[in-house]
Amino acid sequence: MAVEDLNGVQKAAVLLITLGPEKSAEIFKHLKEEEIEELTLEIANTRSITPEIKEEVINEFYQVCLAQQYIAEGGIGYAKELLEKALGDERAADVITKLTASLQVRPFEFIRKTEPSQVLNFIQDEHPQTIAMILSYLSSSQAALILGALSAEMQADVAKRIALMDRTSPDVVKEVERVLERKLSSLINQDYTVAGGVDAIVAILNAVDRRTEKRIMESLEIDEPELADDIRKKMFVFEDILLLDNRSIQRVLRDVENSTLSVALKSTNEEVQNVIFTNMSQRLAAMIKEDMDYMGPVRMKDVEEAQQQIVGIIRKLEDAGEIVISRGGGDDLVV
Repeated sequence: MAVEDLNGVQKAAVLLITLGPEKSAEIFKHLKEEEIEELTLEIANTRSITPEIKEEVINEFYQVCLAQQYIAEGGIGYAKELLEKALGDERAADVITKLTASLQVRPFEFIRKTEPSQVLNFIQDEHPQTIAMILSYLSSSQAALILGALSAEMQADVAKRIALMDRTSPDVVKEVERVLERKLSSLINQDYTVAGGVDAIVAILNAVDRRTEKRIMESLEIDEPELADDIRKKMFVFEDILLLDNRSIQRVLRDVENSTLSVALKSTNEEVQNVIFTNMSQRLAAMIKEDMDYMGPVRMKDVEEAQQQIVGIIRKLEDAGEIVISRGGGDDLVV
């Protein structure tokens, strides 16, 4: 096994084994109980380590420590510059990434431990760029709840800023934290992680309710059509079932309850209904149509929940490589 095949816990176990019991015991004093248990189990399950792997892990550890020292001395830009001179661009970027992961220190920790409703009250009067930065560091589910509760105009603005955000300067993060610290009298650590970007806003939009998602996307399509296109290419909404080929639609329908499908189709256009009905038996299609007529008016919330269930099934099947989604532009993506 090569060192590239080892995960973080396995590398940590190799390092502790290499350092010996006395030094490892000193390190354990600074770890959480669950971390000690995890490492102890990994060490116990490690049977043999080649000298080459030991050397590579030690070298990697040394490079991360060196990078951390450079950051402490002059910031991440200074560290990156020195590491690039010593290791080359690619290796320097890899070390900085590993350092970020190993530090596991993120800003706005107090917000991640706070109820979304309280967070909303706390940040809703902040500048949209500040809100975008904060949401970028939260979990997708927490950020989705907060984004959904903002005003319609603010939602689109914040979503656009998250999507266009790349690597936030540590100095900017520090300044925002300093201002927020005054309000909450909390001490927040600095972070060097990458936040924001199209993937970040896609994850958030996939978690918000459909009404919020549609409103944001419609606004972005007007103000930032290219950005909206980039986001939509990475998203999948119920109406996008038209992007599936017949075999994929038939595979999806096997995992969908008839009652869920009946509700989901209540507010869809004729094109979506037709493509679904043509991919099932005439008898089943007649049953679904009869159910739709029999149930009468349905709350939009119930329709959206049913559609999201089906979208969830589609995403799982795509992740498993069982279906193909055409992403448009002649670029078919097979997962």
